[in-house]
Amino acid sequence: MSRTHTPDGRVDDVHGLVYPCGPAPEPGQVKAVLPGLLWLRMPLPFALDHINLWAIADEDEQGPGWAIVDTGTKTPEVVGAWRQLIAPDGPLAATPQGARITRIFVTHMHPDHIGMAGWLTRKFQCRLWMTRLEYLQCRTLAADTGREPPEEAIRFYRQCGWPEEALDVYRARFGSFGKVVHALPDSFRRLTDGQQFRIGDHLWRVVVGRGHSPEHACLLCDEQQVLISGDQVLPRISSNVSVFPMEPDADPLGDWIASIEHLRRMLPDELLVLPAHNEPFRGLHKRLDRLAHGHDRGLERLRRTLAEPKRAIDVFGALFARPIDIRSEVLGMATGESLAHLNYLLAREEILRERGPDGIQRYRVK
Repeated sequence: MSRTHTPDGRVDDVHGLVYPCGPAPEPGQVKAVLPGLLWLRMPLPFALDHINLWAIADEDEQGPGWAIVDTGTKTPEVVGAWRQLIAPDGPLAATPQGARITRIFVTHMHPDHIGMAGWLTRKFQCRLWMTRLEYLQCRTLAADTGREPPEEAIRFYRQCGWPEEALDVYRARFGSFGKVVHALPDSFRRLTDGQQFRIGDHLWRVVVGRGHSPEHACLLCDEQQVLISGDQVLPRISSNVSVFPMEPDADPLGDWIASIEHLRRMLPDELLVLPAHNEPFRGLHKRLDRLAHGHDRGLERLRRTLAEPKRAIDVFGALFARPIDIRSEVLGMATGESLAHLNYLLAREEILRERGPDGIQRYRVK
């Protein structure tokens, strides 16, 4: 087996990935990964404390500039980093007045990807490019800002086994999505699977994946052999795949597994993958195989766990490497991911779901 290395030079034989681009740039700085393609990094106010953004040399009728892929959250730290990047003497300066941004591409609607899109499109009078489902879903979630949680959502989590203490925390946090997302522009340019367009000197193609979000757009450049993967493929963490109160019977894990298979069939292994988190890497097929294998193992552990009826919050141990405290900030994500696995087995008629006299749903193998 060939010896591969992590960004700090350590051997990474376990995962079989190569990280050829070295350490990440600091916020407000850039790092070239290919001619005309820059790596940017922004801080996040979450446990996952960073996101990678990408700037691609572009040109339109007004002259040269940069097309930006993903934007960071709406926080003072990210605004400060963007101001540093676009200043007259900043790394993205394309004219004596500073940077020109020609258009904004957003892979999907999560706040760390779309949060600053409204600010940037207004500041540079440029278009937002994203898939239709992601745009509409973002508008829907932003509209919840300031609302009380609907009773259906409370019932959804109560049926999972949440205690009142956890439901009170959910009530207090509900509607926070819009607080870290600038208001979107009222129009956008739609991206569709297989669509091709030119950014600067190169042709790019949209590759849609599903499961982590409804219609996630990756960007593929065959000429440069590079894939901007967003959250659809990450090198060292697995993207959250969850069921939410809006669509309680959804099967996002089925979509996710199908997308892994689709990407493996259509994308060459030698691509340089530019992910939203961690570092650029090579070894796409190994990573896709590992992601698929991880879910296979999780589903098998879940089947064994369901020999006796279990609530959604009772199966965390079968799916997650660390304990999930019922008071934890990640309880919602853990519950959503557990439901995704349970709904996957339900959709394939491998298990049954029954509601007890206490109103809580329990799952068991047939």
